[in-house]
Amino acid sequence: MTGSINLTLNVWRQKNNTSKGRFESYDAKDISTDMSFLEMLDVVNEQLTLKGKEPIAFDHDCREGICGMCGSVVNGHAHGPDKSTTLCQLHMRHFSDGDTIIIEPWRSRAFPVHKDLVVDRGAFDKIIQSGGYISVNTGGAPEANTIPIPQETAELAMDAAACIGCGACVASCPNASAMLFVGAKISQLALLPQGKPEAAKRAQAMIRTMDACGFGNCSNERECESECPKDISITNIARLNREFIKAGFFSTEK
Repeated sequence: MTGSINLTLNVWRQKNNTSKGRFESYDAKDISTDMSFLEMLDVVNEQLTLKGKEPIAFDHDCREGICGMCGSVVNGHAHGPDKSTTLCQLHMRHFSDGDTIIIEPWRSRAFPVHKDLVVDRGAFDKIIQSGGYISVNTGGAPEANTIPIPQETAELAMDAAACIGCGACVASCPNASAMLFVGAKISQLALLPQGKPEAAKRAQAMIRTMDACGFGNCSNERECESECPKDISITNIARLNREFIKAGFFSTEK
């Protein structure tokens, strides 16, 4: 049944990446429980605009749980308290009348704040550019049965490929580690025959770039796995470590 609730929002406001941020409090009244979290923010921003105040800046794109651009930390949880859900797919029925909601951006040196809840996740792009590719001939799509791949291996690769690169793993990790993201990207290619020619070079290049971007190291806290909206397993971090160790034995780099 549709209902409405009144909320208090404590939102992180920051003009740009060089200014000092702060929390500001806003009333969100008569919020429909059928709204998504982003729709609730839209309503609050309309009210702020009518009052001549600066609206809250937040990232979003598809609003269909596909891209992960909407990511923010809500009450200490990346993408909010609902498991396996992006923030745009979190509905207000998961909150109660009178709740206070704390909303802040991803916290990582590698993800500098642009404004309010918007962060620069370009570090992920740099990691992908450094090695997230395969060398194959272009042209028509090959016959699907040309390269036999065991079903279990294909499923593991597809599970890793489900990573949307939203950064929730970094935001939830006490070390701001990106190893779940990098592990997923390395795994999805290392598991398949098409990705093996560059496997050693890929592992070294992507991990080197990850370190250069300022991400922390994994200490097996498992918050990343718990908060990931696509349920990426930390077994991909173990595979990343194996691929990196193998690369040390077989790489020709000096």
